Amino acid sequence: MAKLKLGALLEDKAVKVSLELPASLHRDLVLYAEVLGREQGQTISDPIKLIAPMLQRFIATDRAFTAARKSAPD
Repeated sequence: MAKLKLGALLEDKAVKVSLELPASLHRDLVLYAEVLGREQGQTISDPIKLIAPMLQRFIATDRAFTAARKSAPD
């Protein structure tokens, strides 16, 4: 099986955000948590906690955003 893009979950100070997910996306998130848990040998009790690391990974690997960030004024 291919290695998932999301790595280990890190604890960090949180900012509360409220959002609604389409049911199909939530089902995929639950399944992703199950697969990731098996891959890492742990149980992920709350799949919602995957959203922040997924967004971080997405932003970190978006080349256009990286270029825009470098050229943005401070």
